[in-house]
Amino acid sequence: MKFDRKRFAVLSTVLVVASFSFVACSHSGPAIATPPSGAVARVLASQSVASPTAFPGLIVIDGQIDSRIRGGEISAGSGPTFMAVSPNRTAVVAYNSVVNNWAAEIVSTGREAQTGSITLPGPSTSIVVLNTGYAYAAVPSAPFTAGPAPGAVVVMNLAQQGSVTATVSVPNAQTVVSNPDGSQLLVFNNSTSVTVMSPLLVNTGPPVTTTVTGFDSPVNAVFSADGSTAYVLNCGPQCGGTQASVQLLNMTTTPPTVGAIIPVNGATVALLSGSTLYVAGKGTLTGPLCASLPSAAPTAATYCGTLDIVNLATLQDPYYNNPAAEIAITDGYHQRMDLSVNGQLFIGSSDCTNVGDVSNPQGEVRGCLSIYDTTNASVVIPPDNGDVTGLQGFTSREAEYVAEGGNLRVYDTVTDSLLLTDYIETGTILITGYIVDVKSIDFF
Repeated sequence: MKFDRKRFAVLSTVLVVASFSFVACSHSGPAIATPPSGAVARVLASQSVASPTAFPGLIVIDGQIDSRIRGGEISAGSGPTFMAVSPNRTAVVAYNSVVNNWAAEIVSTGREAQTGSITLPGPSTSIVVLNTGYAYAAVPSAPFTAGPAPGAVVVMNLAQQGSVTATVSVPNAQTVVSNPDGSQLLVFNNSTSVTVMSPLLVNTGPPVTTTVTGFDSPVNAVFSADGSTAYVLNCGPQCGGTQASVQLLNMTTTPPTVGAIIPVNGATVALLSGSTLYVAGKGTLTGPLCASLPSAAPTAATYCGTLDIVNLATLQDPYYNNPAAEIAITDGYHQRMDLSVNGQLFIGSSDCTNVGDVSNPQGEVRGCLSIYDTTNASVVIPPDNGDVTGLQGFTSREAEYVAEGGNLRVYDTVTDSLLLTDYIETGTILITGYIVDVKSIDFF
């Protein structure tokens, strides 16, 4: 299989819907061409723990040499966790998860500084940032007296230190996903329906949401490059439904219409590469027995997850209900997936079965990370422990940043093992505290 190194840059820029400049919106002076650190390949890592030797915040890393930038810490509340980056990478929203102090912390990448904080009406589970200067947070428990039940998408204006401009009722809203040009959002609440939201119509009067029914516990989606089709992930039994599947949603009709259903073994996260859709999940509450999957290496873990490979040209998945062909990965709730420039598919989960102790390795060591080599169909389970909460690859380097178990690992995607150099002798960027997420804020 040949991999197009330009594909990642294209996917990162197709969301441009306006010539929005976050710096220009929040500062009357000219845009900053060179950031204060002077680095051109910056990566942010969210550190969420306060201690006598560490303060919570966003750590700025030089992604060319895998080293912390001296003095490169950005304030982002008292407990920053996951981050959302605008497609043009001028703005970052870091979610502050501190109880009763939930907030969206706004950061200008040009200034490398926090420019605002927006209080949320409850804990958020998903945030999308658009180039328009607005962000959208799913808040499952948001009080909403005018709606049928709690839950909403909170609309935030990131300029002028930030403000909430609207609260759109979506009961139990848990995940929000944007189409390529930012004109449509899909909101998931683990029901039998998907809410389609038109962000550009908020505050203009016309209805901004449409409910489309006919799904089986949908939890996420991936859009085609042109935005005409959304590939909805029906979680199925893992989330209280019937059958895990990928279900097509035609976004060109009004309202959008449901289409073909492709059964898979499990579906909570996916990644689209050309006409191939990689889909991961458990399929059931526990997942299949590892011993029942010939592809599973001997392990002390009882249950495994599965990776399915869907051919969108034929709408078929040869791995579904075929134990001999199923691709075994670690179990847990799969929520992170990234494809390296040389074809290594990194799949991360949380609440998986941890085996052994990476700090005192004796025998098998296993955590929540799986690496699938798309060039030879092999799987590597690296010897590490803990939830995988962040993945970040690059178009110019055969390397992958992985936030696992609170540590920031750097993998060589040629060997699928920790990268060892003069700058990073242990394969880990040493940061005091607990790393939750990792995001590139420069195109490289």
